[in-house]
Amino acid sequence: MLKIGLLGVGHLGTIHLKCIKNIADYQLVGFYDPDLKRSAEVINEFGVRRFDNITQLVNASDVVDIVTPTVSHFDCAVEALKKSKHVFIEKPIATNMKEATQLIKLTEEANVKVQVGHVERFNPAFVAAQASLVNPMFIEAHRLGQYNPRGTDVPVVLDLMIHDIDIALHVVNANVRRVHASGVNVISDSPDIASARLEFDNGAVANLTASRISLNNRRQSRFFQSNAYITVDFLNKKLDIVKIKEMNANEINGYATAIDAEKAGQKRQLAFEVPSIQITNAIEEELRSFKNAIEHNQPVKVSIDDGVSALKVAFMIMDKINWVLQ
Repeated sequence: MLKIGLLGVGHLGTIHLKCIKNIADYQLVGFYDPDLKRSAEVINEFGVRRFDNITQLVNASDVVDIVTPTVSHFDCAVEALKKSKHVFIEKPIATNMKEATQLIKLTEEANVKVQVGHVERFNPAFVAAQASLVNPMFIEAHRLGQYNPRGTDVPVVLDLMIHDIDIALHVVNANVRRVHASGVNVISDSPDIASARLEFDNGAVANLTASRISLNNRRQSRFFQSNAYITVDFLNKKLDIVKIKEMNANEINGYATAIDAEKAGQKRQLAFEVPSIQITNAIEEELRSFKNAIEHNQPVKVSIDDGVSALKVAFMIMDKINWVLQ
């Protein structure tokens, strides 16, 4: 059984705590959080041990789950990696590329597993979509949220847009060639709304919009590829697929609409599909997948290299916005 220690029991950290307790073969040894009031609440509600400092928790664990504010990710990860502990670290993995590069080096030296918390990879709607995602060439993503002071310690690009950066890098099999971006500070001291256009070496384009000052919440991405259009609703966990299929003149399809255009002597039809989705808890699934990777010595599903790649593009976007994380 893997002994896992949790760093940070804020809003997201508490969700991690609940998920860990639901996963067989994880033994939650305890947590550390410098906030004594919040720590007392967690102890009272969950009966979990609080360690006096990070070092004690790391020493007692096989796996360290880092769910602290972004500014402390690097220091927490360094302490765990230097003790050769497996590390799950929330996105973004660090506050700058120098830190991110150091974490890659430490991971290689420690010879341990590190997984980054790009949770949308485990969203059941996206999981169901992956079989249909084949070389998308145009992506349009909107990630809009109502204002919440939590998370405003970093720009919206690192807080929200980085999810869609990771998804775009995951489904487009090419390097980012050019970035265009703009953003505005509205409430906080860093950009609260941003728009970016990523152009890839293979000609693919991704238009990403993120806002934390919207009236309504929205997390939706659309993927356009040859003969298919796929919509993933990450918020409501829904998936719609429209495919253009060839058909014989006498073919009848209850869920398809014939269109006038012809190709190679055959009519084409729009086939509307709504695949069934197995609803799961994405955070629980990513933590479970990390456990399985450790136990069976398999590659993690979201590697530290993936996390660094997403962070690199995020900083390219922020550079275009002329904003630097202090």
